[in-house]
Amino acid sequence: MATLKEKKALETDREFHFTDADFHKLSKMVYERTGIVLKDHKKNMVYGRISRRLRQLDLDQFKDYLSLLEGQGGAAEIVNFVNAITTNLTNFYREAHHFEHLGKTVVPEAIEAMREQGTRRFRVWSAGCSSGQEPYTIAMTLWEHIPALAQYDARILATDLDTNCLDRGRSGIYPMKQADGIPSDCLKKYCQTGNDPEEGTVVMMGDKLKKLIAFKQLNLMGKWPMKGPFDAIFCRNVMIYFDNETKAELVRRLSALLKPRGWLYIGHSESLLSNAGDLELQGRTVYRRKN
Repeated sequence: MATLKEKKALETDREFHFTDADFHKLSKMVYERTGIVLKDHKKNMVYGRISRRLRQLDLDQFKDYLSLLEGQGGAAEIVNFVNAITTNLTNFYREAHHFEHLGKTVVPEAIEAMREQGTRRFRVWSAGCSSGQEPYTIAMTLWEHIPALAQYDARILATDLDTNCLDRGRSGIYPMKQADGIPSDCLKKYCQTGNDPEEGTVVMMGDKLKKLIAFKQLNLMGKWPMKGPFDAIFCRNVMIYFDNETKAELVRRLSALLKPRGWLYIGHSESLLSNAGDLELQGRTVYRRKN
């Protein structure tokens, strides 16, 4: 851990003057707009990410950036600000036991329920989908376990706050090194390879996957236009950034959009504890609505 003297030396060497007051103002803005809590140890991370915006905007100091955000033209920059702050770490088949559970437990139960109810509607929500690897993995899982999927009214809603990530998801094009998690048979069946001038060899998601997914921008702290209900919701590695009050409210809203006995998947480092509400733990980071 850096000493106070080392911290002061680091701040002196910075390209842009960045005070604790600047950090706390930016942190407050992030919390008010996204519910994400930025603790003091995130100061250097915030400096690094927002410094890029200062260079792009030809600004001299963080106070100028704060003035921009708070001014009349700030609404347009808020999107870039949030994009810069939010963390987007993901890959295909991350926490693979969730997709195994979706395919082997949720899908068979849903098919049986659809037969009894005379419907073919199946809905999954990827909340905090980042750059799209999660919803594409969901889509491959559905195709693998429902060979006649085209005959069903199956859709995947993929939402995120970061517009840059959503653009990547819509394109369905990823550097080949990111495809390591995709099983070889799925890679052959649902994807193609190609070349990109900037990224070299790339993997491209096929139309069978793309047609299942709708990518939409959504702030989980704002109003939700969708009504559900969803058979399953993936909200993984999102709540780790929230305080308990925000987490409890989010879980309540997620549960309300699930079908009775619907499923919620959360991240490996997350736990609902006293915030579970009408959800009950069914396995490792797998919750089910009670009724």
